[in-house]
Amino acid sequence: MARLRRRRSPAGRWEALLSPVVLTAVIAGLAFATPREVAFSRFLPVVPAVAASMWPVLPTVLLGMLCLLIMVGLGLVYPDLGTWWTAAAIAGGTVVGAYASYVRLKREQALLQVRLVADAAQGVLLRPLPRRLGCVEIESLYLAAAAQARIGGDFYEALETPYGVRLLIGDVRGKGLSAVSAASAVVSSFREAAYDLPDLCGIARRLEVGITRHSAAYPTQDLPERFATALLVEIPHEGGCLRLLNCGHPPPLLLHRGELRVLSPTAPSPPLNLASLIGNHYRIDTAAFDPGDHLLLYTDGVTETRNHTGEFFPLSDWLRQQTAAPPRELLDRLHRDLLRYSSGGLHDDIAALAVRLHAYPDREVPRASASDVT
Repeated sequence: MARLRRRRSPAGRWEALLSPVVLTAVIAGLAFATPREVAFSRFLPVVPAVAASMWPVLPTVLLGMLCLLIMVGLGLVYPDLGTWWTAAAIAGGTVVGAYASYVRLKREQALLQVRLVADAAQGVLLRPLPRRLGCVEIESLYLAAAAQARIGGDFYEALETPYGVRLLIGDVRGKGLSAVSAASAVVSSFREAAYDLPDLCGIARRLEVGITRHSAAYPTQDLPERFATALLVEIPHEGGCLRLLNCGHPPPLLLHRGELRVLSPTAPSPPLNLASLIGNHYRIDTAAFDPGDHLLLYTDGVTETRNHTGEFFPLSDWLRQQTAAPPRELLDRLHRDLLRYSSGGLHDDIAALAVRLHAYPDREVPRASASDVT
């Protein structure tokens, strides 16, 4: 799974580690080299505070002691420099800096634990997808709008079942843990229903029941407005077509024999958790899907990405120029071009699945038995 990660380079880490030492050397050199009236030594109490923002407690204390020694040496060179006042300020700054370093490390440790839990939660919600399911090649992309975010309300899943390869992608309205929790309920329902139910309408109804029960069990202030868009796709083992059920989700894009098609639903199906308000009538559409064809599923964060003039990302035009790209390369290009188009300022989570159909081998494929069909 490709994902946006912002990591400090090794050179940047070394700069952070050495900057308090460099600052100390610069202040000490200027203090010894310039006339006494300039008194660069008055900046030495700043050094422990700078060290505390990036160093552990012990190195911060040791650097403070070094500054004290430097101040004592300056006092021997310039007896009337006011050494003891500056030395007292250095000692006080070292004590405060050591405490600040301790508090910072505790907070960083707590934040690390939270991130580990978030990564574990994402591993359950957005587990890495197999790159190949039968004759279907699948790649995934997830980008968080916030630089430090780990999880959000976008979700996807891909499973090989007795009825074919089944895909799910969707987006829960809202942000925060409530959206993540609702997304987890939808994905969990799909993982069970995809194997048990012979048609997409039954799966959609199972997802509706799952998110409705979850919303009733975990009510929040936004409960009346909590819903999820979802797109269900089935690629039968015998091939030749796609089956799609769109519950208010952005339509997927299909490159069929080099021509781009927008697979809009012929009739609307209700978003999840809204069937009780607008009816639970679901419509399955079909489309030709031959070996070599590409299918792109995405959430609205892709098409709603804006540039500096406020224009939306032209996904259809962009995809027409990517006809020869395999799924992994296609999503890598999409990742790069979305960041470039928005100047790195993503305002919504983004999820996408790229699917390519390969030629069917001459072998038996799993089929649904009569006992599986209800």
